[in-house]
Amino acid sequence: MSASGGTKAIVAALGANLAIAVSKFVAAVFSGSSSMLAEGVHSLADSGNQALLLLGGKRAKRAASEEHPFGYGRERYIYAFLVSIVLFSVGGVFALYEGFEKIRHPHEIEHWYWPVGVLVFAIIAESFSFRTAIKESNETRGSQSWVQFVRTAKAPELPVVLLEDLGALVGLVLALGGVCLALATGDGVWDGAGTLCIGVLLIVIALVLAAETKSLLLGEAAGKGAVVRIRAAVVDGETVTQVIHMRTLHLGPDELLVAAKIAVESGDDAATVARAIDAAEARIRAAEPTARVIYLEPDILRRPAPAE
Repeated sequence: MSASGGTKAIVAALGANLAIAVSKFVAAVFSGSSSMLAEGVHSLADSGNQALLLLGGKRAKRAASEEHPFGYGRERYIYAFLVSIVLFSVGGVFALYEGFEKIRHPHEIEHWYWPVGVLVFAIIAESFSFRTAIKESNETRGSQSWVQFVRTAKAPELPVVLLEDLGALVGLVLALGGVCLALATGDGVWDGAGTLCIGVLLIVIALVLAAETKSLLLGEAAGKGAVVRIRAAVVDGETVTQVIHMRTLHLGPDELLVAAKIAVESGDDAATVARAIDAAEARIRAAEPTARVIYLEPDILRRPAPAE
């Protein structure tokens, strides 16, 4: 996985979520809090999600084969899409179910110090994980807003971890609010209401992740900046005079396919054109290192006849 894959952020989130999941399940057993149970399942699902991201990054490194001549870079997109499905089904739907059950059959929370203590611990742990994800994202985000970064990032891991950590922190605050209201009023319905809010939050985040990773799976072009750099690199002003048309496609987060039809002069011989294409490919790779697969087709640009 490339540096842009956010391995450090994934590992930090995995460690935090495993520790938090155990503490939440213990608290749910001793307190009977449905918010705690839903949050425990949420953290367990998050742990599985981070494991999926790590697995996807490892499998994407496999060398190209005859069956997959462009390699396995898109496996990272597939596993990121699986994360959104897990977050929706295991996290969101389960939380909704638990919330409805708690509202239908409310009961008081026992041993209040268990859920409150665990939630405070979880908020601290998730904050450290979220801070790591933000720090790694800032290294590649540049001047983009956070919304733009999530929508345009070609490496899916950091947006996934960012949204998961954000959802976890907001969910923990909701769970803490539900538990505190249930303790203050003696009505367990508030605990169920907090659980319902957690479920809605997780489903919204899962749908956002699914939409973004679906776009990557379908195949996205290079960013506007990369397209400008590649176009400028192709033309040398001598043999290659113009880019007639060009298409780019991400084969993976760090692998870009470039296909272009370029204009050459009618008087150039084959050897001259071949040397110009080799030079253009070298300039493209220097300008955009992710351009791994390049196809340039020479053509003679037909200029309109001058008006008489």
